[in-house]
Parts: sequence; structure tokens; C-alpha cells
Amino acid sequence: MKARRVLVALAMMAAALPVAATAETLTNDMVVALVQAGLGDDAVIAKIRASAGHYALSTDDLIALKKRGVPGPVIAAMIESGSQGAVSAKAAFSADSPDPLAPHPSGLYLLSGPRMVRIDPTTSNQSKTGGILGYAFTGGIASLSIKAVIPNVTARVRTKHGRPTFYFYFDEATRGLSQAGSPSLWLSGPASAITSPNEFTLIRFDVKKDRRETRVGSMNLAGAKAGVMDRDRIAFDYEQVTPGVFKVMPKADLTAGEYGFLYSVSAGAGPGMWGNGTGSARIFDFAVHP
Repeated sequence: MKARRVLVALAMMAAALPVAATAETLTNDMVVALVQAGLGDDAVIAKIRASAGHYALSTDDLIALKKRGVPGPVIAAMIESGSQGAVSAKAAFSADSPDPLAPHPSGLYLLSGPRMVRIDPTTSNQSKTGGILGYAFTGGIASLSIKAVIPNVTARVRTKHGRPTFYFYFDEATRGLSQAGSPSLWLSGPASAITSPNEFTLIRFDVKKDRRETRVGSMNLAGAKAGVMDRDRIAFDYEQVTPGVFKVMPKADLTAGEYGFLYSVSAGAGPGMWGNGTGSARIFDFAVHP
């Protein structure tokens, strides 16, 4: 008899578990309903603090709540609950999770085995010209090339895969979430408007004694061109994983060497196409060494 009572009690507890595990999530409309039911500010605020919430809290949403009769202290409790959710989101950020759907700080990542590696941009503040003699001897018929130069003979981030996988995380993917102490790369300058990998150029570097360089312009009698030449571009495919997150892969295997995604080329101050021979290019550089 006693054993039967224990079994009955266990069955009742098991039956109650799904109910207890089903957490109620409050919304704007549910809060309005609680207020209109006349529960009072203290009771509604207690409910907000004790429950999960998924609130719309833009300026227009707050005005709409006030017009529907939600008191200021209740709205404040909703905002406070929403900010606590942002703190939880901050803790959930990961800079190396291989899951592309996991929140990552904005930036460009290489998928390397069981983790992602963030690639920081290298800024080229130095440029050089090539083919000057040919340009001079032919009176400008032969082209003079302009090259962006970055230091060191190899990139900090390397991969053994000839066709590596990259993930681009733009600000759309992290909008409303804390960057967890890691600032966005796309918040200022010309990069602030970039929302697609299609605005990048994949290039290969020529390795010299103590530097890497790539052509970013040319000039001859026919005129001047700024930016990466079509024949120097390396084709790649991309697909959107989720808003603000893109998977990127080269269309063909990359041979051993130094590469980079270039997204900004700007001229320096002064006359001429490259402003006194100086310019600026930001490049996410990586190396392929099978």
C-alpha cells in the first residue's frame, strides 16, 4: 500500500513537471492586459520581474504603451527587464564558437577546425610604384602600377585548407546586443555602410623581402584607374546564413601564399591619383600553407 502511494506521488510529480517547465514569456500586449485588469502597479511590476519578457521597447513602442494606459513605473520595469536580457546576451557572445548562429562580435572570421579565428584588419599606409622606367621610356604608353604595401612576409592567421571557409558578421547581426568589450569594425568611416561580402575584394599578395604588396591602381596615357584590377581579383561565393551573417568561400582552391580581403582604398592628401604617393587600404590578411 505504501509503495503504491509512493508510485502515485511520483506519477503526480511527473505530470506536473511539463507545466512547471513551461515558462511564461510576457509581451507588450500581456502587460497592457494586466494593467487594464486593474491589478495595480506593484502587482504588475512584480509579475514583470518574476517572468521572462520579450518586449518591443523602441521610442514609438514606449509612446504606444503610455497611450494604452501603462503607467510610467511599469514601463520602467519593462525597460529594466529588457536591459537584463542584454546582459545575458553579452555573456552568450563567443569569439571562437564554430557555430555560425552563435552570437559573435562584428568582424571577419576564418573557420579553423573546431573554432573560429577572428582576422583583424591590417592597414596599409604605404604605397609604391612599379614600372616607372617602362612608363618613362614609352612616354606613358606602358602602364605604371601603384601597389599597397603591408609589413611582414606572412599573415598572423593561417590555414592549411586550399579552400577555406570564412564568416562575415556585420552590425545587423549584433544590433541591440552588447559587443562584450569588443568594438565593431563597421561602426565608422566608409565601412559603416558595408552590409555584404560582395563589397570586398579577395586578393593575393606578392611577397618581398620584408613586406607584402598588391596592385591597387594603374596609370598610362589612356588614364588612371584606382582599385584592384579585374584580373587581380580572386572569385568567391557567399551565402547569407542569417541577417548580418554570411558564409564565404573561394570558388577554386587557393595555392600556397599570402591573401587578404580588401574593403577600403582611399587616396592620401595631395595632387595626383594616389596623393603624394601615399594612400590607405584596410585588408583582412591570411595565409594558406597546406
